[in-house]
Amino acid sequence: MHSIPIAKPWMDAREVEAAGRPILSGWITQGPEVAAFEQEFAAYVGAKHACAVANCTVALHLALLAVGVRPGDEVITVSHSFIATASSIRYCGATPVFVDIQPQTFNINPALIRSVITERTRAILCVHQMGMPCDLEAISEVAREHSLPVVEDAACAVGSEIFWRATWEKIGKPHGDVACFSFHPRKVMTTGDGGMITTSNAEWDRRFRLWRQHGMSASDTVRHGSSEVVFESYATPGYNYRLTDIQAAVGREQLKRLPMMIERRRFLARRYAELLAGTHGLELPVEPTWARSNWQSYCVRLSAGYDQRQVMQALLDAGVATRRGVMCTHREPAYSHE
Repeated sequence: MHSIPIAKPWMDAREVEAAGRPILSGWITQGPEVAAFEQEFAAYVGAKHACAVANCTVALHLALLAVGVRPGDEVITVSHSFIATASSIRYCGATPVFVDIQPQTFNINPALIRSVITERTRAILCVHQMGMPCDLEAISEVAREHSLPVVEDAACAVGSEIFWRATWEKIGKPHGDVACFSFHPRKVMTTGDGGMITTSNAEWDRRFRLWRQHGMSASDTVRHGSSEVVFESYATPGYNYRLTDIQAAVGREQLKRLPMMIERRRFLARRYAELLAGTHGLELPVEPTWARSNWQSYCVRLSAGYDQRQVMQALLDAGVATRRGVMCTHREPAYSHE
């Protein structure tokens, strides 16, 4: 039986050739491919700064550190997200405070944020779930009222857009203070694994680059090929959060074809909407007029009375792979006490 996988990376000989460049050059990590990928990604989303890291989870960790989240603080977010969203808050010693979502978009309900703000609240971490943009205008309004930074978990949202101040702009400019992306194989574009942090804040970008490489003051690009001896120092405790040049080279090729891949996904989303319209027991996703999703995933809701596992098994028996949409973090053992 023909099988339709849940996801399949869109790659060919171009990515193979790209991966070979750093392998043959001998410069495998934190080299020219990473620098070029950062510049090209920043240009694509319209950001001033982009810093490549090992994955989106560590991107979120560094973003929260940069905006000032520390032990004892609270960060407002959603339970309806991959576990990494809440885990990144815990990495900082802070507590995730969960807010409910809008069922039409699966994103945080801005109207509920004010009610959970306390003197310990340090940031808002919103998630562009499955590529569908959050209502950043409403979220930013609340954030400004309470002088709170907004971190965007854009793991799924590369290439998604919002209508912002009379023009269409890509998620990640950012419209909050920091945005974090994932290049996991299930995402629209992939580097095998990997992440990117975008911001308009030059000081935060400097910190990201220090933190991702153990707090090292001199980068590999500075030391490589230098005519003078360069001794590094370690200005601050850091982490091993680097992206390799092999991954970055693949990412550069993926970025070139990203518009085409998103166009194809949007076409397929329209076809799903047409073919599934009126199906009893199914609630289809809704794209707000001010948003353009990249449709990383097409998530439907089952009406009451339908068994999720049975429906998924029937699809699997027919050769169609599915997954539960998104976990509810507060129901997982690690967070059931929140």
